Amino acid sequence: LAHFEDVAVYVPVDISEEHLLESQMSIKADFPGVEVLPVVADFTRPFALPNPEVAPLRNIVYFPGSTIGNFEYEDALGLLRVMHQEAGEDGALLIGIDLQKAPAVINAAYNDAAGVTARFNLNILSHLNHAFGADFDVDAFEHRANYDEEEGRVAIELVSDRAQVVSIGGEVIDIASGEAILTEYSHKYTLDGFAAMANDAGFVMGKAWTDPERRFGVLYCTRD
Repeated sequence: LAHFEDVAVYVPVDISEEHLLESQMSIKADFPGVEVLPVVADFTRPFALPNPEVAPLRNIVYFPGSTIGNFEYEDALGLLRVMHQEAGEDGALLIGIDLQKAPAVINAAYNDAAGVTARFNLNILSHLNHAFGADFDVDAFEHRANYDEEEGRVAIELVSDRAQVVSIGGEVIDIASGEAILTEYSHKYTLDGFAAMANDAGFVMGKAWTDPERRFGVLYCTRD
Protein backbone atom coordinates (compact mmCIF):
# COMPACT_ATOMS: atom_id res chain seq x y z
CA LEU A 1 0.00 0.00 0.00
CA ALA A 2 2.92 2.33 0.64
CA HIS A 3 3.82 2.16 -3.05
CA PHE A 4 0.35 2.71 -4.51
CA GLU A 5 -1.00 6.10 -5.50
CA ASP A 6 -4.66 7.10 -5.29
CA VAL A 7 -5.92 3.96 -3.56
CA ALA A 8 -9.72 4.18 -3.29
CA VAL A 9 -10.18 1.27 -0.90
CA TYR A 10 -8.35 -1.78 0.43
CA VAL A 11 -10.48 -4.93 0.84
CA PRO A 12 -8.64 -7.67 2.76
CA VAL A 13 -10.35 -11.08 2.53
CA ASP A 14 -9.83 -13.94 4.97
CA ILE A 15 -11.83 -16.77 6.50
CA SER A 16 -10.54 -15.94 10.00
CA GLU A 17 -12.59 -13.00 11.31
CA GLU A 18 -10.43 -12.40 14.37
CA HIS A 19 -7.23 -12.23 12.34
CA LEU A 20 -8.91 -10.06 9.71
CA LEU A 21 -10.20 -7.47 12.20
CA GLU A 22 -6.79 -7.28 13.87
CA SER A 23 -5.23 -6.65 10.47
CA GLN A 24 -7.84 -3.99 9.71
CA MET A 25 -6.91 -2.01 12.83
CA SER A 26 -3.19 -2.29 12.07
CA ILE A 27 -3.61 -1.19 8.45
CA LYS A 28 -5.87 1.73 9.37
CA ALA A 29 -3.25 2.91 11.86
CA ASP A 30 -0.47 2.74 9.25
CA PHE A 31 -2.56 4.18 6.40
CA PRO A 32 -5.17 6.52 7.90
CA GLY A 33 -6.04 7.95 4.49
CA VAL A 34 -7.04 4.56 3.03
CA GLU A 35 -10.53 3.15 3.56
CA VAL A 36 -10.25 -0.47 4.77
CA LEU A 37 -13.27 -2.75 4.30
CA PRO A 38 -12.54 -6.33 5.42
CA VAL A 39 -14.59 -9.24 4.09
CA VAL A 40 -14.88 -12.51 6.01
CA ALA A 41 -15.16 -15.12 3.27
CA ASP A 42 -13.71 -18.23 1.68
CA PHE A 43 -11.73 -16.63 -1.12
CA THR A 44 -11.99 -19.77 -3.25
CA ARG A 45 -15.69 -18.98 -3.76
CA PRO A 46 -17.30 -15.86 -5.26
CA PHE A 47 -18.15 -13.21 -2.67
CA ALA A 48 -19.75 -9.76 -2.72
CA LEU A 49 -17.44 -6.78 -2.65
CA PRO A 50 -18.37 -3.98 -0.21
CA ASN A 51 -19.44 -0.51 -1.35
CA PRO A 52 -16.63 1.97 -0.68
CA GLU A 53 -17.04 5.69 -0.14
CA VAL A 54 -15.09 6.35 -3.34
CA ALA A 55 -15.86 4.09 -6.31
CA PRO A 56 -12.60 2.65 -7.70
CA LEU A 57 -11.70 3.02 -11.37
CA ARG A 58 -10.43 -0.57 -11.40
CA ASN A 59 -10.02 -3.54 -9.09
CA ILE A 60 -6.66 -5.22 -8.60
CA VAL A 61 -6.69 -8.63 -6.93
CA TYR A 62 -3.50 -9.08 -4.89
CA PHE A 63 -2.54 -12.67 -3.97
CA PRO A 64 1.00 -12.66 -2.54
CA GLY A 65 3.19 -15.47 -1.34
CA SER A 66 2.77 -18.69 -3.32
CA THR A 67 -0.51 -20.01 -1.91
CA ILE A 68 -1.82 -20.77 -5.41
CA GLY A 69 0.71 -23.63 -5.45
CA ASN A 70 -1.18 -25.50 -2.72
CA PHE A 71 -4.09 -26.11 -5.09
CA GLU A 72 -4.24 -28.89 -7.66
CA TYR A 73 -4.70 -27.75 -11.25
CA GLU A 74 -8.51 -27.74 -11.46
CA ASP A 75 -8.84 -26.06 -8.06
CA ALA A 76 -6.16 -23.49 -8.93
CA LEU A 77 -7.96 -22.78 -12.20
CA GLY A 78 -11.24 -22.40 -10.30
CA LEU A 79 -9.61 -19.95 -7.89
CA LEU A 80 -8.24 -17.89 -10.77
CA ARG A 81 -11.73 -17.76 -12.26
CA VAL A 82 -13.08 -16.42 -8.96
CA MET A 83 -10.34 -13.78 -9.05
CA HIS A 84 -11.29 -12.97 -12.63
CA GLN A 85 -14.88 -12.40 -11.51
CA GLU A 86 -13.88 -10.29 -8.50
CA ALA A 87 -11.52 -8.17 -10.61
CA GLY A 88 -14.40 -7.11 -12.82
CA GLU A 89 -14.19 -5.25 -16.10
CA ASP A 90 -10.74 -3.76 -16.76
CA GLY A 91 -9.50 -5.42 -13.56
CA ALA A 92 -6.14 -7.06 -12.95
CA LEU A 93 -4.34 -9.66 -10.84
CA LEU A 94 -0.99 -9.36 -9.06
CA ILE A 95 0.07 -12.83 -7.89
CA GLY A 96 3.10 -14.64 -6.53
CA ILE A 97 4.20 -18.09 -7.70
CA ASP A 98 7.04 -20.40 -6.72
CA LEU A 99 9.07 -21.30 -9.79
CA GLN A 100 10.51 -24.66 -10.79
CA LYS A 101 14.16 -25.05 -9.86
CA ALA A 102 16.75 -27.73 -9.12
CA PRO A 103 15.13 -30.65 -7.21
CA ALA A 104 17.96 -30.59 -4.67
CA VAL A 105 17.15 -26.98 -3.81
CA ILE A 106 13.44 -27.73 -3.37
CA ASN A 107 13.94 -30.88 -1.33
CA ALA A 108 16.39 -29.09 0.95
CA ALA A 109 13.83 -26.34 1.55
CA TYR A 110 11.05 -28.75 2.53
CA ASN A 111 13.36 -30.94 4.63
CA ASP A 112 15.30 -28.12 6.27
CA ALA A 113 18.00 -29.01 8.76
CA ALA A 114 16.40 -26.87 11.48
CA GLY A 115 13.22 -28.92 11.25
CA VAL A 116 10.97 -25.88 10.82
CA THR A 117 8.88 -27.45 8.04
CA ALA A 118 8.59 -30.71 9.99
CA ARG A 119 7.25 -28.89 13.06
CA PHE A 120 4.82 -26.94 10.86
CA ASN A 121 3.57 -30.19 9.32
CA LEU A 122 3.27 -32.09 12.62
CA ASN A 123 1.38 -29.18 14.13
CA ILE A 124 -1.59 -30.24 11.97
CA LEU A 125 -2.03 -33.27 14.24
CA SER A 126 -1.60 -31.17 17.38
CA HIS A 127 -4.30 -28.81 16.10
CA LEU A 128 -6.68 -31.71 15.40
CA ASN A 129 -6.11 -32.99 18.94
CA HIS A 130 -6.72 -29.57 20.48
CA ALA A 131 -9.60 -28.32 18.33
CA PHE A 132 -11.48 -31.52 17.55
CA GLY A 133 -10.66 -33.89 20.40
CA ALA A 134 -8.61 -36.29 18.30
CA ASP A 135 -5.98 -38.48 19.95
CA PHE A 136 -3.12 -38.55 17.46
CA ASP A 137 0.22 -39.50 19.03
CA VAL A 138 2.23 -36.75 17.36
CA ASP A 139 5.53 -38.39 18.32
CA ALA A 140 4.52 -41.49 16.33
CA PHE A 141 4.63 -39.58 13.01
CA GLU A 142 7.49 -38.33 10.89
CA HIS A 143 7.52 -35.53 8.34
CA ARG A 144 8.26 -36.46 4.72
CA ALA A 145 8.47 -34.22 1.66
CA ASN A 146 9.45 -35.29 -1.85
CA TYR A 147 9.59 -33.24 -5.03
CA ASP A 148 8.19 -34.90 -8.14
CA GLU A 149 9.97 -33.18 -11.01
CA GLU A 150 7.61 -34.61 -13.64
CA GLU A 151 4.50 -33.38 -11.79
CA GLY A 152 6.25 -30.18 -10.73
CA ARG A 153 5.08 -30.43 -7.14
CA VAL A 154 6.15 -31.35 -3.62
CA ALA A 155 4.03 -33.94 -1.82
CA ILE A 156 4.15 -33.26 1.92
CA GLU A 157 3.15 -36.14 4.17
CA LEU A 158 3.05 -37.41 7.73
CA VAL A 159 4.20 -41.03 8.00
CA SER A 160 3.16 -43.29 10.87
CA ASP A 161 6.13 -45.15 12.37
CA ARG A 162 3.90 -47.86 13.86
CA ALA A 163 0.45 -49.40 13.55
CA GLN A 164 -2.03 -47.36 15.56
CA VAL A 165 -5.70 -46.60 16.07
CA VAL A 166 -6.85 -42.97 16.12
CA SER A 167 -10.25 -41.52 16.98
CA ILE A 168 -11.53 -38.21 15.65
CA GLY A 169 -15.04 -36.81 15.36
CA GLY A 170 -16.60 -40.05 16.54
CA GLU A 171 -14.75 -42.05 13.89
CA VAL A 172 -12.09 -44.68 14.57
CA ILE A 173 -9.27 -44.93 12.03
CA ASP A 174 -6.74 -47.75 11.72
CA ILE A 175 -3.36 -46.50 10.52
CA ALA A 176 -0.76 -49.04 9.41
CA SER A 177 2.94 -48.78 10.07
CA GLY A 178 4.50 -46.79 7.24
CA GLU A 179 1.13 -45.42 6.10
CA ALA A 180 1.26 -41.78 5.00
CA ILE A 181 -1.22 -38.96 5.45
CA LEU A 182 -0.97 -36.47 2.59
CA THR A 183 -1.18 -33.02 4.19
CA GLU A 184 -0.28 -30.68 1.36
CA TYR A 185 0.88 -30.24 -2.21
CA SER A 186 3.14 -27.38 -3.20
CA HIS A 187 3.18 -26.87 -6.96
CA LYS A 188 6.07 -25.16 -8.72
CA TYR A 189 5.41 -23.38 -12.01
CA THR A 190 7.18 -22.19 -15.09
CA LEU A 191 6.24 -18.71 -16.27
CA ASP A 192 4.81 -20.12 -19.50
CA GLY A 193 2.91 -22.86 -17.68
CA PHE A 194 1.27 -20.44 -15.28
CA ALA A 195 0.50 -17.99 -18.09
CA ALA A 196 -1.36 -20.78 -19.93
CA MET A 197 -3.44 -21.60 -16.83
CA ALA A 198 -4.17 -17.92 -16.21
CA ASN A 199 -5.24 -17.59 -19.83
CA ASP A 200 -7.71 -20.45 -19.35
CA ALA A 201 -9.20 -18.40 -16.50
CA GLY A 202 -9.54 -15.32 -18.67
CA PHE A 203 -6.33 -13.49 -17.77
CA VAL A 204 -3.47 -12.34 -19.99
CA MET A 205 -0.04 -12.25 -18.36
CA GLY A 206 1.61 -8.87 -18.70
CA LYS A 207 4.77 -8.17 -16.76
CA ALA A 208 6.67 -10.74 -14.67
CA TRP A 209 9.28 -10.04 -12.03
CA THR A 210 11.67 -12.66 -10.62
CA ASP A 211 14.62 -12.74 -8.28
CA PRO A 212 18.07 -12.98 -9.96
CA GLU A 213 18.10 -16.79 -9.60
CA ARG A 214 14.54 -17.09 -10.96
CA ARG A 215 13.29 -19.01 -7.96
CA PHE A 216 10.16 -16.93 -7.36
CA GLY A 217 7.96 -14.84 -9.58
CA VAL A 218 5.44 -12.02 -9.19
CA LEU A 219 3.10 -11.69 -12.17
CA TYR A 220 0.77 -8.93 -13.29
CA CYS A 221 -2.16 -10.21 -15.32
CA THR A 222 -5.04 -8.33 -16.89
CA ARG A 223 -8.50 -9.56 -17.83
CA ASP A 224 -8.75 -10.85 -21.37
